[in-house]
Amino acid sequence: MIPNRRFLIAPLALVPALIACQSAPVAPPLAPQAQAAVVADPGTTSRADLARSIDALFTAPEAGETRALLVWRDGRPIAERYGPGYDRNTRFISWSMAKSVTGVLIGMLVSDGRLRLDDSVPIPLWQRPGDPRGEITLRQLLQMRSGLHHVEAGDPPYDSDEVRMLFLDGRDDMARYAEAQPLQYDAGRKWVYSTNTSVILADLAARVLAPGGNPEMRRRAVLDYLHTRLFDPVGMRSATPEFDAAGTMIGGSAIHATARDWALFGEFLRHRGAAGGVQLVPRQWIDFMTTPSPREAQYGAQIWLNRKATVGDASLFPGRGPADLFACEGHLGQYVLVSPSRRLVVVRLGMTPEDHLDKVTSKLGDIVGLFR
Repeated sequence: MIPNRRFLIAPLALVPALIACQSAPVAPPLAPQAQAAVVADPGTTSRADLARSIDALFTAPEAGETRALLVWRDGRPIAERYGPGYDRNTRFISWSMAKSVTGVLIGMLVSDGRLRLDDSVPIPLWQRPGDPRGEITLRQLLQMRSGLHHVEAGDPPYDSDEVRMLFLDGRDDMARYAEAQPLQYDAGRKWVYSTNTSVILADLAARVLAPGGNPEMRRRAVLDYLHTRLFDPVGMRSATPEFDAAGTMIGGSAIHATARDWALFGEFLRHRGAAGGVQLVPRQWIDFMTTPSPREAQYGAQIWLNRKATVGDASLFPGRGPADLFACEGHLGQYVLVSPSRRLVVVRLGMTPEDHLDKVTSKLGDIVGLFR
């Protein structure tokens, strides 16, 4: 007797599905602290997916040490997690995220009419007759194309200009060290990332806010201006800049603030310079900061952009995330990511070796990719 073929075909048809079920990877269960880091309703994305993507930054060995991770959507915190020994009251050092604060500070002074974007910068040492540095404009300093000689992150480290300025022979008067460097390229011609340039910008702020002042007057004038015009209106109550012995803010690398206050700074940037309905710096200034430098597509004015690098490797994740995404970035993996189109701010603070930062940015890209 010939078997009924229908009863043979039906079980065979199920074989591929059964194989697929057996081979499909099963996501490991989330630790309670991972799930608890995300609000019950994060909006358009899955709570479990967001918790799992955040957890990867805390548990993957290649990501180094993540100390804080915050996600804000539409101005609302939807995820917040800290590593052992850190919490919402911890002040984290900015490292180079400070550059973006310095960029906003300069924008406020330009808005006040106290500095001009395309004028020669008022540094007396450069204004001597015949000194080619007198051609450097404020715009070129902001866009890291001053032409000044500079070595960033050199090998060995003590040959790096930012190390010498911050910790060695330049540490007592950092601006004097930075401003004493000769021109290596014609002003405006070449992009060179430079922490020292941001200290020059901070010195300019002190010069116009406390002309002829002593170190304490310079320090107090800049600090009062920042609190009155930026930190207090934005709500960054914990923000604490460092100053050198000459009263110059270490505007390239040393502002301390809590993770929540860094998120508030990201929100301020996302709203194009506004906070609490008040325009603190002209919108056009934030547009300028987030417009590519003429010599490096992934850099604006004291801020990084999610674009392919003109030279070298990309700093963020171009092609994966939104084109309008930009970031304050700092040494060892400090990030404030901002995407206006996705109404998103992501803060990651921690300590990851420089040669592993691509692993961190990849995982941050995974988080950003959960939102549309």
